[in-house]
Amino acid sequence: MPKRVLQGTVVSDKNDKTVVVKVERRFTHPLFKKTVRRSKNYKAHDEANAHKVGDIVSIEECRPVSKDKRWTIVQTQA
Repeated sequence: MPKRVLQGTVVSDKNDKTVVVKVERRFTHPLFKKTVRRSKNYKAHDEANAHKVGDIVSIEECRPVSKDKRWTIVQTQA
């Protein structure tokens, strides 16, 4: 089974080896037919503490690293 990969922006890097990534999804509302934006924060593992606030990153599902972390950073977009 393939792992999910999401793209988002780093909104917090204050924790050690952890970043918070905001992932935004867009969809059409079923009744009003307008485009709606929803966002969700994911905690992702960042072993080297290399990513800073504002970086655009891809995160991938992984085994649980801690109580809240189930994602790891795959790559950084330019």
